[in-house]
Amino acid sequence: MQQELEFQLRHYKITAIGLGDPNKPMILALHGWLDNAASFVPIANYLVDYYIVAIDLVGHGKSTHRSADAHYHLVDYVHDVHELVTSQKWSPFILMGHSMGGIIASLYASTFNSNVQSLICIESFGPMTKSATSSPEQLQDAILSRLNSQSAKLKPLKSLQGTVKARAMIGEMSFSSAELLIERNLKRQDEQLVFSSDKRLRTLSSLRMTEEQAEAFMGNIQCPVLVISAIQGFEFVKQAISDRLGWVSNIQHSSCDGFHHFHMDNPARVAEQMVNFLIGNSGIK
Repeated sequence: MQQELEFQLRHYKITAIGLGDPNKPMILALHGWLDNAASFVPIANYLVDYYIVAIDLVGHGKSTHRSADAHYHLVDYVHDVHELVTSQKWSPFILMGHSMGGIIASLYASTFNSNVQSLICIESFGPMTKSATSSPEQLQDAILSRLNSQSAKLKPLKSLQGTVKARAMIGEMSFSSAELLIERNLKRQDEQLVFSSDKRLRTLSSLRMTEEQAEAFMGNIQCPVLVISAIQGFEFVKQAISDRLGWVSNIQHSSCDGFHHFHMDNPARVAEQMVNFLIGNSGIK
């Protein structure tokens, strides 16, 4: 069963897809950068003993955008998630995230660790970092990218099928997976199809955490953690996992065949590892 959900926060409307039976244990699912809630539709077919609430992060999918004078900061997503969680009184719950969603999930599990029963990170493990000395250059690049974004116009799609094919090629994913993501990321404007995601999402981050900050966050995670990496995934993700496994006290790491969106293209195997982890560590099935 699939439901369209809406949650009104103080300043934003969060849209979501409810997948499965709401009476079963809940998994709150956070998608990756420029993806949306449809990222978790394929895997829901193999997680029949759970209810997945897959949200569109602010600025993505069908959720509202940040105000015109705001920008997109990683830590603000942690705020959004907590406001949603507290408004719905969701606790404790299973938290799952892919790519950027996994980064947000790990920060949330660290900051509000009593709310999270188990954490599953797919193709991510903690925040991306840079050295402190790179901060001035990082901020300069971010400001320039924001100014350039202000003059960029929203371009209509020339071809839906062509757009899906391009997304599949760039993301190294199947056509069907790309189609799911693209279809939820479209709206009609002046009788033409355009992307619904906020163009400001493509601007550069103003600051990156340092590795010391990342270690402090990851070391504060109290719940059992499963990290699943893609065998053909990004090398920097593999390196981060290798370097950081010792930071978390209760952790399992596994890998599955596929590229960065392998949870969409190889959902049966990914779900199998998730279920084994959840049954073994949380007692939920």
